[in-house]
Amino acid sequence: MITKDLILRIFSAANILRWNDHVRPLDFCELDKQAHKMIIAYIVAKFEEEDGKDVDWIKLIEGGIFEFFQRIMLTDLKPEIFHEIMSKKAKELNRWVMENLNNDLSVLKGGFRERCSKYLLEPDYAMHEKRILSAAHCLSTRWEFGIIYPWNLMIYGIEKTKQEIEEGIAAFDDLLGIRKLMINKKYYGFLDLCGQLRFQQRWAQAFRIPKTTVLGHMLTVAIFTYILSMEMNASERRKYNNFYSSLFHDLPEILTKDIIKPVKASIFGLEDIIKHYEKKQVDEKILPLIPSSWHAEMQYFIEDEFSDKIIENGSIKRVDNAEDFNDNKYNAVDGSLIEMCDKLCAYIEASMALEYGIKSLTLIKSKQALYNKYTGIKKNNFDFKQLFDYFHTNLKV
Repeated sequence: MITKDLILRIFSAANILRWNDHVRPLDFCELDKQAHKMIIAYIVAKFEEEDGKDVDWIKLIEGGIFEFFQRIMLTDLKPEIFHEIMSKKAKELNRWVMENLNNDLSVLKGGFRERCSKYLLEPDYAMHEKRILSAAHCLSTRWEFGIIYPWNLMIYGIEKTKQEIEEGIAAFDDLLGIRKLMINKKYYGFLDLCGQLRFQQRWAQAFRIPKTTVLGHMLTVAIFTYILSMEMNASERRKYNNFYSSLFHDLPEILTKDIIKPVKASIFGLEDIIKHYEKKQVDEKILPLIPSSWHAEMQYFIEDEFSDKIIENGSIKRVDNAEDFNDNKYNAVDGSLIEMCDKLCAYIEASMALEYGIKSLTLIKSKQALYNKYTGIKKNNFDFKQLFDYFHTNLKV
């Protein structure tokens, strides 16, 4: 069972500011950075497979989550200090991280804590996946830097920072995905579009703290979905599909923006029209930015995202419960689990803002509606009410 402390740790990344010693046109937070990093890692890893190299996708996903936890724990260290200490005292620092995460991770099923320890403390564990994630880290940093660079031309040392970032990326030019992204504007366009989701704030009609974005939200949903997939003893392919379906589930909002549920439901048939428009826009403007061999998988991830489904005889088939197809050969997705985690994250976002003392009728009504609708639902005997109850309070304006 996910502890409340772990949930709060995950969401604390939305409060961790990046580049806060530079002039910047908007706030950059660690949650968005990590989300962008995981999307880039997916792109790089897909190209690695095309280059004939094996990728352990479970190690890649979990490695990204482990590094996310590590960064949250070490938030007070500036990047240059972090890298300097890691070069000399990596084991000691990572042991401290594990000691502080132990209570939260030890209650999770599937040997998650043990693999986190191996990942952080054993240099030879998941070496290839670590390089992919490091390359993705550098490229997501470069994307952020490209935005703040024009604003900081007068800052001492800015050219040195630029040089260090470029040198960091050059160290990974043996990876086909890095070469493709740096040379091919089309592929970089996909990376860029995904990054733009950090400009879209969630709950646009309500003031909140922290101000989570669509990009950061996608990662929180993906992490919860993955952990709960482990709790349900999902097959490796289900875990892979669940994570990436969650990570990309709001991708069409790059083109449509976040249309809130009350608007979608206000007119009969409007939601279907919006879905049709989203599919058309994805087909015309997003899929052309990635190799055609990836199109079917990306469509599988983002279309009909909240339905349980499998692939049977080459065709997508809706099913009542993906648990009944818990074998890699079915390529199952727990869309209903993704929906529950999506709504749980929305509930937590509203709850955190209210706990900060923000009195908002919109947030209170939305929080209560989410609680009433989703706490009675169980998925494979997992009771979501326990997670909702961590943040359940009766508030009035």
